[in-house]
Amino acid sequence: MTETIENLRDFNYFKLNTNKHVLVEYIWIDGTGERLRSKTKVYNTAIQSLEDVEWWTFDGSSTDQAITKFSEIFLKPVCMVRDPFRGDPHKFVLCETYKPDRKTPARFNFRWIAEKIMQEANESDPWFGIEQEYFMLKRTGTTHLWPLGWPVGGFPYQQGRYYCSIGERNNFGRALSEAHQRACLYAGLKLSGINSEVAPSQWEFQIGIAHGIEAGDHLWLARYILERLGEEFGIDINYDPKPIQGDWNGTGAHCNFSTTNTREQGGYEYIKEFMLPLLEKNHQKMMLLYGLNNEARLTGKHETGEYNQFTWGDGSRGCSIRVPIITKELGKGYLEDRRPAANMDPYLVCSALVDATCMNGKNLMTLIEQFAESLKQL
Repeated sequence: MTETIENLRDFNYFKLNTNKHVLVEYIWIDGTGERLRSKTKVYNTAIQSLEDVEWWTFDGSSTDQAITKFSEIFLKPVCMVRDPFRGDPHKFVLCETYKPDRKTPARFNFRWIAEKIMQEANESDPWFGIEQEYFMLKRTGTTHLWPLGWPVGGFPYQQGRYYCSIGERNNFGRALSEAHQRACLYAGLKLSGINSEVAPSQWEFQIGIAHGIEAGDHLWLARYILERLGEEFGIDINYDPKPIQGDWNGTGAHCNFSTTNTREQGGYEYIKEFMLPLLEKNHQKMMLLYGLNNEARLTGKHETGEYNQFTWGDGSRGCSIRVPIITKELGKGYLEDRRPAANMDPYLVCSALVDATCMNGKNLMTLIEQFAESLKQL
């Protein structure tokens, strides 16, 4: 089976020895709000910048973003990187989705409002580092999925030996994680590291330091590359906040965050005296934007705080917000928001953090309303 997969890869990514064509892969978030779709457009001219890439359309009724009678959804190119599968000069283009008037955002397009908030908070210069956790699952038959390396329908040795592990009996899926790291770096994404996580077959990659809207763009593109690689490895990527019940860690997307004020001398006190009270004040609202089914993960166990209670601590991983020890020692730095689930939308999480701490939460209700509207069935 492995040989077959390798041969297919060689065929699918056979180098195009021509200067006549550029293949552009248009990528967008679909009507689940958690999954991505893509399709290829062949250009017969050089593609040097986003301005060279046209708007395009797709059938929104097949992605749960429109009804059949009014199915046309437009793709607006917003972020372009190198294609790590086809190689140069081919491109990946992340797109926003719009209804036929080209002005009304389609279902689960939150990038437009996130960009608006980032632009308004430009003087605060928000930086992000997102720790995206995920599980690798293998398919048994046509429907049943179970973590890679686990006994089929059974459970491995208890947690404790798997975090940042090495060795065949401890580490499952390194080949995919390593391939993902290399593909993201080739593409030009700001991926800063990988590691195996606390549960077996659970992994993490980090995006950052990324500035403003860039954090969301690069995280979504990194997710896309990961799932594309999963196709070749025969591995399903799972972002459910608590995919395996019991004494196993859930899956999160911790968001490290700083502004000009926190990075300057006195930043630690600024975080304590100004930011943390604002985050506590807006805790319940922000939780509505931090991923579905997150309450199953945030139980106060397995390195989490509780869903309905705001807590913080210096160096603590059992609370809502961890202030790193290095931030306290230096008197400046960043905080880590440990509340977001792995299935969160980074545009919502990053803009909520900026809005709550830099704008007194004036846009939080709009974000919540936009999210709630997208969750409604068509």
